[in-house]
Amino acid sequence: MATVYEHITEARRSNRRLFFLLIDPDDTEANAVRDLVAAATENGVDGFLVGGSLVARENVVRSVQLVKEATDRPVVLFPGAAQHVVPEADAILFLSLLSGRNPDYLIGQHIQAAPVIRDYNLEAIPTAYLLVESGGMTSVEFISATRPLPRNNLDIAVAHALAARYLGMKLVYLEAGSGARRPVPDVMVEAVSQQCLLPLIVGGGLTSAKEAAAKAKAGATVIVAGNHFEQKRALKELRDFADSIHAVGH
Repeated sequence: MATVYEHITEARRSNRRLFFLLIDPDDTEANAVRDLVAAATENGVDGFLVGGSLVARENVVRSVQLVKEATDRPVVLFPGAAQHVVPEADAILFLSLLSGRNPDYLIGQHIQAAPVIRDYNLEAIPTAYLLVESGGMTSVEFISATRPLPRNNLDIAVAHALAARYLGMKLVYLEAGSGARRPVPDVMVEAVSQQCLLPLIVGGGLTSAKEAAAKAKAGATVIVAGNHFEQKRALKELRDFADSIHAVGH
């Protein structure tokens, strides 16, 4: 059986795009999680991320279990801290906040999490997490006490992505932040994709299938949406998001 990372890299090699849905354990009730995951699976979502900045560990455990029960798609931890490592997931994005200079999010939390990941035998995917300015302070920016990359400076974003590549990271995650006012600029996605040569994840502030498709066309391998689909009225848009993303490259 292929690993989650192999699934992502194979998509990049074959010029396919993937749609992942982000589940915030503190924002969603159990029945809502089941309904959302079932609808997402039925409508073409390729995988799920579970996590957030302000999350109790027991809620992560519960949410991962709920998602696993409702889908056969990969369930990947998107941790905000070492305490969010739980054994029920298929893999974990081993995130290093390279856009910031807070040592706790560059290496400190990782030291605490590493033995737990080993003991749980989780697939760990080293991921450079690059927070991009989005028009307002996001939870990630506040909690991590770091500044985001300027959205109008492509050279800075590319330099960070290249550093991730040379450090041996396997993925780059360009993130505008949960509930961002503006998503990551398409030109930044394109520049990073073309120059860092790693599979690229893009998320934050995506509220339409058109926006999601634009990130896919710009070079993102995985497009992530989250907050938008916590609204029940948005569930009918899942198929449009999935189809728009999957149509790129075919």
